[in-house]
Amino acid sequence: MGAFETEKPAKDAAVVETQSPEEDLNQPSPLRKIISVASIAAGLQFGWALQLSLLTPYVQLLGIPHKWSSLIWLCGPVSGMIVQPIVGYHSDRCTSRFGRRRPFIAAGAALVAVAVFLIGYAADFGHKMGDKLEQDTARVRAIGIFAFGFWILDVANNTLQGPCRAFLADLSAGDAKRTRVANGFFSFFMAVGNVLGYAAGSYSNLHKMFPFAMTKACDIYCANLKSCFFLSITLLLIVTVSSLWYVKDKQWSPAVNSGDEKASKVPFFGEIFGAFKVMQRPMWMLLMVTALNWIAWFPFLLFDTDWMGREVYGGDSGGDAGMVKQYNKGVHAGALGLMLQSIVLLFMSLGVEWIGRKVGGAKRLWGIVNFILAIGLAMTVLVSKLAAEHRKTAGELAGPSSGVRAGALSLFAVLGIPLAITFSIPFALASIFSNSSGAGQGGGLVVLRQFQRRYGPRTFYRSFKFGDCDTTNDNITWRRIF
Repeated sequence: MGAFETEKPAKDAAVVETQSPEEDLNQPSPLRKIISVASIAAGLQFGWALQLSLLTPYVQLLGIPHKWSSLIWLCGPVSGMIVQPIVGYHSDRCTSRFGRRRPFIAAGAALVAVAVFLIGYAADFGHKMGDKLEQDTARVRAIGIFAFGFWILDVANNTLQGPCRAFLADLSAGDAKRTRVANGFFSFFMAVGNVLGYAAGSYSNLHKMFPFAMTKACDIYCANLKSCFFLSITLLLIVTVSSLWYVKDKQWSPAVNSGDEKASKVPFFGEIFGAFKVMQRPMWMLLMVTALNWIAWFPFLLFDTDWMGREVYGGDSGGDAGMVKQYNKGVHAGALGLMLQSIVLLFMSLGVEWIGRKVGGAKRLWGIVNFILAIGLAMTVLVSKLAAEHRKTAGELAGPSSGVRAGALSLFAVLGIPLAITFSIPFALASIFSNSSGAGQGGGLVVLRQFQRRYGPRTFYRSFKFGDCDTTNDNITWRRIF
């Protein structure tokens, strides 16, 4: 009997010990755990930076004509519209013993590794399957493997990024200050990943770190792309595995809260269309402006390095050896410009709230930077004409003058200013409008992503206080915002 009584308190103590971590998950987590999860953004954004800077030129080297290369990027908006809402919906309701978010984050990281392997070795696999290596011949099999890997990569990024942001919200446990800090660190690590990715893409001798990357079917540019992806997946796996091992995720059960149980029975499409039904005029205006904003951004983001290779450096991915060399130089210079843009974005994102107060509100700040965006995009025409005039006198393979090159790189850097605002203010306003209309932040933000036709990997929202617009206060004067 005495032994039984001694054993029983010991068992009770063990039960309390195993349950205490779960109880702690209901409180805001320590800052070190938030930083650990936010660091996943660095690995994720490293790959995005490589994707945006190097893959458009790469598909042309595989034989896709320049005018058709943009079709490859259709998988981004399509996968974002389909995958992101589905993953977000099911991660909110996941009852796995590993938690709601961690299974999706782990699955997304694994899919990224598979996709990167397919993209990097597309030329090698295509050659083994019968592709010819002639300069003017399209490598059909390599293109098919690349396109398949590219779609997997977009699906994986959407699978990884959404739950990662939601995990940060869970760790903040509703604490407004901790939520702002978490989003701030996520933005910081996004910029770190951008800088690392664009720096790697701008270095033309990275393949020397991996001598096996260069093969008969994979030239120097392809080998550099492989090497960049090796570094990208290594960083992503390190930060993902360490974060998921170190930070615990709360297991969700709909039976704990009757409201959660009721919410879990709402059909997926019913929840999405329900968000549209309760939207008010300010939210619709936000969606329209966001859509127009990204119509302007998309051509630059997809063809910025290609523009440097073709228009500024005068190269051609389908020309002779000299033209291809010039094109590759321009692509690497474009990656350097994107790195400078990311540095500006990093510092600008830290000062968005202060600048918003100085200029008189979120609406006014967004309007100002959209004018900066319009002027910057128009200046690309001037830079292209100056580069073409220089080649008429210096020779086709002379490359741009130092002034033209400096102007192009400065243009990249200046566009980091509107990019920082585009990645923050629309989501902050969507959070405000969604709360006011009763749609909820999740539904409103998902709808905004569809209009934005971009992925949240490169977006975040924070709790801003711009003049009379306060995300922590439900009493909002809409006329002062719009």
